[in-house]
Amino acid sequence: MNSNPLHKKYMIRCLELARLGLGHTAPNPMVGSVIVAGDEIIGEGYHAKAGKPHAEVNAIQSVKNIDLLRKSTLYVNLEPCAHTGKTPPCTELIINHGIPAVIIGTSDPHNIVAGKGIKRLNQAGIYTETGICRTECINLNKRFFTSQILKRPYIILKWAQSADGFLDVIREKVEIPQPNWISNEISRKLVHKWRTEEQAVMVGTNTALLDNPRLNVREWPGKSPLRIVLDRSLRLPPSLNLFNNQHTTLVINESKDGRSGNCIYKKIPFTADLLSQVMKILHELDIQSVVIEGGKQLLDSFIKSCLWDEARIFTGSKLFKNGIKAPQIEGRKKVQTWIENDLLTVVFNENRLDSFIL
Repeated sequence: MNSNPLHKKYMIRCLELARLGLGHTAPNPMVGSVIVAGDEIIGEGYHAKAGKPHAEVNAIQSVKNIDLLRKSTLYVNLEPCAHTGKTPPCTELIINHGIPAVIIGTSDPHNIVAGKGIKRLNQAGIYTETGICRTECINLNKRFFTSQILKRPYIILKWAQSADGFLDVIREKVEIPQPNWISNEISRKLVHKWRTEEQAVMVGTNTALLDNPRLNVREWPGKSPLRIVLDRSLRLPPSLNLFNNQHTTLVINESKDGRSGNCIYKKIPFTADLLSQVMKILHELDIQSVVIEGGKQLLDSFIKSCLWDEARIFTGSKLFKNGIKAPQIEGRKKVQTWIENDLLTVVFNENRLDSFIL
């Protein structure tokens, strides 16, 4: 069977469907599936939530005339599973319905799958083709691929800086800590949307003390991420918003392990490889993405260690003239977008991206 020029068209549709699961499928990948017979889409589906049916299952179940399956082609952006987990293997469902061809965006890097799904389909006499829109398929599931290949979460650095390049003015300790806003309300709403798409958000001790952030998604519908704070000597007061009972906070410290209220305490030595230790902990917890929201010292530490994948930087219109300088970062500039009077710049760490796309 020769490669069909329509494969790209249908794979792009798979990716559109897969994106509907953003923020809901972790630790599973986002997957969409399309079934085509006679150049007509007869079924579609996507993986909506971890533990729920996979994309291929939903696509097959959406087909009204199941007799058409025996002369159809199934498209899917990630290799079908061949093992029994929380759901049965998709390969067996495909085989049992007599689907003769499966077109796959990219193989699955998870060691439980890793080519076994393709092998099982081939053993059953099903034609497979892999690599259609491969870069786009990997990029969609950059969190999943980073977790499986690099054994750590996908790391997003996020900060707002003044028009003259400062994170903040110099602030003394105040009785009622609160943020010194640089970005506008629409940008702040966008940040809350981003939080619904990621599994965790992290700040350092000083940011927790000065800004008293809630790190939730009150400005956007969705699930709040795991809150993480680095608090070496456990000096943060329990009155801070991080320690309310709204959702879980992971406290990385040097004193104790255990749970108390909404907090999980994880004891590790604060040595030179602190960030690598923290990323290892998050990987063990199946956290596939984390947003680093400050402060200056924490952001600089990730940048200096080249331990980041993406940076999202808001440049506001305020002028501080003096204060805490914003981090300096180098990478491949991807997008610049104006959000009213804020300029959003998204930068990618090219070395990390290339490590599994090439």
